[in-house]
Amino acid sequence: MDLAQPVPPLRRWPPGVWTVLAWLAALGYSWAVSVRLPGEVEDFRSSRLFSDLPTGQWLSLATAAATTLAGGALLSRRPLAALALLLTAAVNMSMALSSTEITFEQFLPAEIALWYIAMTRGRRTSITAAALALGTPAGYVAVRLLLGYPIGTSTELAVVLTAVIAWLVGNSLRQSHEHARTLHDQAITAERLRIARELHDMVAHSIGIIAIQAGAARLVIDTRPEGAREALGNIESASRETLAGLRRMLGALRRAEAPPAALGAAPGLAAAPGLADVPGLAAATSAAGVHVDVRWRGRRDPLPPEIDLSAFRIVQEAVTNVVRHAGTRHCRVTIDLGDEALSIEVVDSGQGGDGHRTGTGYGIAGMRERVGLLHGDFTAGPRPEGGFRVAARLPLPAGAG
Repeated sequence: MDLAQPVPPLRRWPPGVWTVLAWLAALGYSWAVSVRLPGEVEDFRSSRLFSDLPTGQWLSLATAAATTLAGGALLSRRPLAALALLLTAAVNMSMALSSTEITFEQFLPAEIALWYIAMTRGRRTSITAAALALGTPAGYVAVRLLLGYPIGTSTELAVVLTAVIAWLVGNSLRQSHEHARTLHDQAITAERLRIARELHDMVAHSIGIIAIQAGAARLVIDTRPEGAREALGNIESASRETLAGLRRMLGALRRAEAPPAALGAAPGLAAAPGLADVPGLAAATSAAGVHVDVRWRGRRDPLPPEIDLSAFRIVQEAVTNVVRHAGTRHCRVTIDLGDEALSIEVVDSGQGGDGHRTGTGYGIAGMRERVGLLHGDFTAGPRPEGGFRVAARLPLPAGAG
């Protein structure tokens, strides 16, 4: 199925083409209003346009056409130069038609260029373009006053007003596009952080288990081959689980139709682990030599996916720190699901002052970040009676559970 989106009609042609078309439309309008209809008062207009124009006025009209074509061609590459040419074209067209002012239709190509510049260029270029556009009608009126020629004040005020509106519309569109790009960049950054947390939590735990099992196998391979065989089996199981998790994550990332994730929620989140997998985590860790005592309190209701995943990752990272840094054979995991919040506590009686567990490593920072994204509370530090304690409180949304 072809998913290509049709190009909007206004974007099929470059902006320079529209300025030329606007000038041709202005020329056609000026010719149309020069025709006197039957019954029209003869002195209704001060001059007969396109009838018996002197050579100098035809020259001004040709100059206006040439500068309009040049401005349209340069608009995408050199916008300020293009705008200056289009403003010159407006002045020459007004002179060619003996106008007392630069009329709206004569100024329309310059206003299109002004809108385009305000929408696509930086603020300094945009403001410079606005100053040029507003200064041209003012200068035209000032020169005619100095020369003693009549002017059309109301028309020039209308031209200036429409130029201001064109700039405001273009500037608003530019700000809207910049805001959309900022949100897009923030979403990408949040997604990268989420992927980094997932990879760290998943791989660090498995590598910790594998390292302990490999060390145990090395110690008993000569004296207790069956113990080494069991350790190698645990290494194989941990490796397969890690590879399966990596495949799930890569599969979710490769799905082009999935929308970008935001702040911890990810495509394929339903297949991610949760608190229901804590017993399996405890069994694998116990097989590695660190007994995990899991205690459940409160309800056992289903949780929102983002809370379920974050709770499991917090338990996993805390247990991984126990395995890698605590130097103890036992830890306790307490999970308490209340009406308003989910509380998690992981305590051990090992070496509580290790720098990797007191905040200098990625594990503690990652857990704190997960909890912060869910607007919860997190504490981690040595216990007064010895050992280390990790505690997290994740508030539940209304109606959860």
